[in-house]
Amino acid sequence: MRALRRTKVMFAANRTQKLPEDSRSKTLKTEVKRISDYGPVVNQPAQIIQGASKGATDAAMGMLAAGEAGAQLMLEGPEGKTIAPGIVDPEISSEQRQDARARVARAFADPESEEAQSAPAKRDYALVPVGRKQGVNALALKSGKKIKPEWHAPWKMMRNISGHQGWVRALEVEPGNEWFASGASDGTIKIWDLASGTLKLTLTGHISCVRGIQISARSPYMFTVSEDKTVKCWDLEYNKVVRHYHGHLSGVYTCALHPALDVLVSGGRDCAVRLWDIRTESQIHCMTGHNETVVDVKCQAAEPQIISGSMDSTIKLWDLVAGKSRSTLTNHKKAVRALALHPRDYTMVSAGADNLKQWKFPEGKFIQNLTGHNTIINSLACNHSNVLFSGGDDGSMRFWDWRTGHCFQEMDTIAQPGSLESEAGVFASIFDKTGSRLITGECDKSIKMWKEDEEATPESHPVEYRPELNPRKH
Repeated sequence: MRALRRTKVMFAANRTQKLPEDSRSKTLKTEVKRISDYGPVVNQPAQIIQGASKGATDAAMGMLAAGEAGAQLMLEGPEGKTIAPGIVDPEISSEQRQDARARVARAFADPESEEAQSAPAKRDYALVPVGRKQGVNALALKSGKKIKPEWHAPWKMMRNISGHQGWVRALEVEPGNEWFASGASDGTIKIWDLASGTLKLTLTGHISCVRGIQISARSPYMFTVSEDKTVKCWDLEYNKVVRHYHGHLSGVYTCALHPALDVLVSGGRDCAVRLWDIRTESQIHCMTGHNETVVDVKCQAAEPQIISGSMDSTIKLWDLVAGKSRSTLTNHKKAVRALALHPRDYTMVSAGADNLKQWKFPEGKFIQNLTGHNTIINSLACNHSNVLFSGGDDGSMRFWDWRTGHCFQEMDTIAQPGSLESEAGVFASIFDKTGSRLITGECDKSIKMWKEDEEATPESHPVEYRPELNPRKH
């Protein structure tokens, strides 16, 4: 402590004093930065590069005019060697690089000087284009980042189906697109005809809320998970339970089937993602790492084969073979309650109360935010026409264009007559196999079906698109 006090006393006089800034160094640094960032758009380059490497200059200006996001203008030094901040050529000495930058700075500062007039003739520096990997021009990025969204017809309600005695928490469409199943907090699973909406069958066996349903395309089985800690396999030929998968320590909230393997994935309130062998009922992996309830899991044939979203605000990408987490996405600030995979693109959308976020596989790279749905989002669904649906806890519904993140329709669901205002909430949603019908399970114990307005045209419902000037980057 004495030594620390002595040191503090020794340097106390210098604590409030700043070192004098070298004005020449500051000017040079500012000019070099101005050239490297805004060289293509200032007025002086037209005078400086008049006689220098006309072909390279025309190519560079052509790239900028075409709006290529990957074009950037670099400085070419003596003997055709590039000189630019952040890119170091070992054959160019630091003295040569500093001298070239200083001459460029002086030439830009005073276009009438001798250096500015003689520089093009000597070809000490010129503007040449470099590839996308070397760097990206800020202005080109701004001009080429946003594309206009494609037109989608607005959606409207076509049918309201009643029958459950509790909140409808799970929906799944049969691979043949002839019927769909729903699970509710009354503990029942109901089978409905997709075309007419009539009830075909009611299955009982769970003693608590049914939270997830999956129907296999490889075998005549249906899998259901419930808050009673059970995972059941139903034989659809006999309409009875044939297998139980034991292991979860608390309520099970979600499940997913692997599209190419006989594997079932489930997650729940015990914070674990469990992998099951469908045939032997044995647990393959118990994948831990989440700190809160696992609310949604998805499976795909490509890497990562398992994705999970949790109440701890994280998304985990899992290695199916090793049974370990490959990466964790921590961009969300609120609980992640829903995930949606695109049927064709190698991308995904996750939903939290803060934002909808779009990701690119396999590394989980962030693409963009979909802002505007400021509520707890319980469900997401996407079809082949690039229409993304998000349903909120307060009954709000949003339809988005997948590629641009443009919200082309905002609406609220309509609660059944006799329901409370607080019962207007969307808990589950899914598109049928053709993508032309949307099915939602809601808090008012009803199932609603939606379709596109057939009379709508681009003239009657034009795209009102205003891109964000400064979108969030995380």
